[in-house]
Amino acid sequence: MKKRFMEIMDTTLRDGEQTSGISFLESEKLNIAKVLIDEVKVDRVEIASAKVSDGEFRAAKKIIDWAKSHKQIDKIEILGFVDGTSSIDWIVSAGGKVLNLLTKGSLNHVKGQLKKTPEQHLKDIRASIKYARSKGLSINIYLEDWSNGMRNSRDYVFFLVDNLKNEPIKRFMLPDTLGILNQEETFEFCMIMINRYPGLHFDFHAHNDYDLATANVYSAIKAGVSGVHTTVNGLGERAGNVPLASVIAIMKDHLNCDLSVNELYIYKLSKMVEIYSGIRIAHNKPIIGENVFTQTCGVHADGDNKSKLYYNDLLPERFGRTRQYALGKTSGKANVLKNLEEMGIVLNSEETKLVTQRVIELGDRKASVTQEDLPYIIADVLNSEIIQNKIRIINYSLNVAKGLKSSATLSIEINGEIYEETASGDGQYDAFMNALKKIYLKLKKKIPQLTDYNVSIPPGGKTDALVETLITWDDGKREFKTRGLDPDQTLAAIIATTKMLNIIEV
Repeated sequence: MKKRFMEIMDTTLRDGEQTSGISFLESEKLNIAKVLIDEVKVDRVEIASAKVSDGEFRAAKKIIDWAKSHKQIDKIEILGFVDGTSSIDWIVSAGGKVLNLLTKGSLNHVKGQLKKTPEQHLKDIRASIKYARSKGLSINIYLEDWSNGMRNSRDYVFFLVDNLKNEPIKRFMLPDTLGILNQEETFEFCMIMINRYPGLHFDFHAHNDYDLATANVYSAIKAGVSGVHTTVNGLGERAGNVPLASVIAIMKDHLNCDLSVNELYIYKLSKMVEIYSGIRIAHNKPIIGENVFTQTCGVHADGDNKSKLYYNDLLPERFGRTRQYALGKTSGKANVLKNLEEMGIVLNSEETKLVTQRVIELGDRKASVTQEDLPYIIADVLNSEIIQNKIRIINYSLNVAKGLKSSATLSIEINGEIYEETASGDGQYDAFMNALKKIYLKLKKKIPQLTDYNVSIPPGGKTDALVETLITWDDGKREFKTRGLDPDQTLAAIIATTKMLNIIEV
């Protein structure tokens, strides 16, 4: 069967930025747009809403200037409003070429928000289209609240599209603005539109209020829409939009669609947006979550060892990721062996059994165990010298004062020699790291890049409770994690950092 091509329009930079608490910097918006177009290769990117702010205008202009210089300007779209000429003038001033015109897709919105009749709204839309065409813009139309329109005022939806179908509109975009639909309704409503208007291009735009956005996209594609809208990490107003990663996976694996996207860069893009947005990806998030390619159960690891029995079509390599085997209370010998194998450590059967027992004991006490903890566990359980603490923190002094940068003085022993440095930084840990970097610079040693810093603070307000700091490092060859426990968050981070120094030393 011939594959059907599906367009993907990503609206992270417009609808995604409507997530509560998110405001991307101009440089961040440009970087996201570059990765979306150059590496992930989505078909279209909605980058802004007209007239929002001066910063929005500057960011849009930066993206448009870049897109023009890379012959990608036709992929850049901006949301505009039926407001006479002002939205269109804003888009033209920014250099935009594609207008996504927001019209009302339900009678309730026309009467309740605009206080107009359908005929008046239609007249205003036509005036906006005529003016946009005179300015050389290509036009797509959103039917805002279309899902409610199909439920409660279907005659109005037909009236609007009947009167606009012969206008110079490239795409009619069908939003489930309030995330109210289920899969059956989505299929039925999309089929009605496609059968009534077979010559029109329809996009479906899903919101996730009932956690049905991905299922609704599946149904819309089955019904025959030509394109869908996504956001990176499912960002968006309220419960968000349908996630780009999930859409790509179901399109390829379940719907046999032909796509222009390169899924290899999805994870890279997701982590970039996580950093810029400040909204962490849930560990159990499909495709991009921390745990999705991690086997925890020892039975699963054993099955993978013998015949890849717990693999499915979602191979981590597709998304630039690797399969991992977690260490904890449900770990079996196979999990431990997999991790030891990756580290190049060989133990006999009895030694592996003892180490596995200790890992399970730690898991029972709710302690998280990383691969980098294994040498320390081996040293403890087997009285081995597999890991030698060649680097010790002798003393340190951390100072913080209002209105001033933090400072740190560090005394550290490296292979029997003691070194001391003082530095300032944005916070106590940053000052500590800057002092450490000074020492390592003198010794011509490299410190891995810190790529993630995660603090787990027990609930309940107990100030003497242990804080866990889990730091992710990248030494240019691989990423690895180290963990520190202490009642003080900064000291927990220093413990994790000292572990990292000893790991890279050996």
